[in-house]
Amino acid sequence: MKIIIKENERGFLFKNGTFRRMLSPGIHRIYPVVGETCFQTNVYRQVNMKEVDIQVLLRDKTFADSVTKIEVPDLNIALHYEDGRLIEALRAGTFYFWNVFHQHTFQLIDTSSPEVALPRVMMSIIPASLYSQYVVSEGETGLLFYDGKFKEQLESGVYYFWNSSIRISCQIVDMRSQQMDVNSQEILTADKVTLRLNFVCTYRITDAVKINNSLKDYKTQIYVTTQLVLREYVGRLKFDELLEQKDSIAGIVLEKLKEKQESLFIEFSDAGLKDIILPGEIRDIMNTVLIAEKNAQASVILRREEVASTRSLLNTAKLMEENTTLYKLKELEYLEKICDKVGNISVGNGNLLGQLSELLYINPASARS
Repeated sequence: MKIIIKENERGFLFKNGTFRRMLSPGIHRIYPVVGETCFQTNVYRQVNMKEVDIQVLLRDKTFADSVTKIEVPDLNIALHYEDGRLIEALRAGTFYFWNVFHQHTFQLIDTSSPEVALPRVMMSIIPASLYSQYVVSEGETGLLFYDGKFKEQLESGVYYFWNSSIRISCQIVDMRSQQMDVNSQEILTADKVTLRLNFVCTYRITDAVKINNSLKDYKTQIYVTTQLVLREYVGRLKFDELLEQKDSIAGIVLEKLKEKQESLFIEFSDAGLKDIILPGEIRDIMNTVLIAEKNAQASVILRREEVASTRSLLNTAKLMEENTTLYKLKELEYLEKICDKVGNISVGNGNLLGQLSELLYINPASARS
C-alpha cells in the first residue's frame, strides 16, 4: 500500500485501532496487513485530534518533538505568540500546537485579581467576555467598587478589569458645571396669592466620593433643597413685594443655597428666576392697572404740552403788543401762508387774493409809519 504524505501534513498509522507510529512527509509503502489504517492531518497550528486521545500519540517520540504543549490553569489566561507575534488568548485548559513551521511561545496572566496590567493594544486580542471595560471621559471621574466597597477614584481614561470572583462596578460622576431647572413651582405668597415660578441654578460637584457614598440619588436631594429654599423665601413675601423684588430674588435665594452647599458636597455658582406665571384673574387685574397707569401718564403729558403751548402763545402775544413791527410781520407771515395754499379768492368785483398779495410787498418805510 502506497501512502503519500505532503509537506504540510503528517500521517498516523493504526492497526486494529492501536496507534503504531507517525509518518513524516514523503511516500510510504506499507505491506498490506489486515486492520491497518492511516489518516492524515495538516500541521499549521493547533493540534486537533478529536478521534484519538493525544496522550496516545505522545508515546511516539517524533510526534512529541513536533508539538508544543501549554497548560493554562484556572483563573489564568495564556497569551499565545506565534513567531514573536501575539495572535490570541487562551482560556484555562491544555493545548498542543505544531512547531513544524512556526515557533509558539506563551505568557501566563493571572486573572484572579481584577487589575489588568496589559497594554491597551493587547486587549483587542483577548475575548471581551474575560474582562470589563470602563471609559471615564474628560471632565468626569470614576468611582471604582470591589464587591460594593469603594476602592479608588479613577481619572479620565480607559480602564480594564478581569471578570474574576470579585464583582467590579464603576460609578461615573460628572464634575463639570451642571444646570438644574426647578419648573412650575406653585407657591402661595404671604397675602394668599398663588403663583407659579420657573427657577434655574448652576452647580458643580466638589467631592465625588462623599456625594456618592453619603447621599442616595444626590440629584434629587439637590433639587428638593433648591425647591424648599425658593418656597421658604417667596412664601414670606406679599404679591406686590414679590413683583418689586423680582430682580433680586435669584441673588437672595443663591446666597441661601450657598449656606447648604457643604452638606451637599457641591458648589452653587449662579441662579436665576426665569418666569413668574400669574393666575388668570390676577393677570387681568394687572393688565387693567397697567392700562389705567398708561392713560394717566398720557393725560399728564397732554396737559403739560397744552400748558407749554399756552405759555408760548402768551409770550408771543406780549412781544407783539410791545412791538408794532413784529405784529405787522406776523400778519404778513399768515398772509403769505394763505396765498401759498389758496389759488384765487373773489369778493364782488375785486380780486381779494391779489390785494393780499400786494400787501406782501409793502415797503419798509410805510411799515415803520
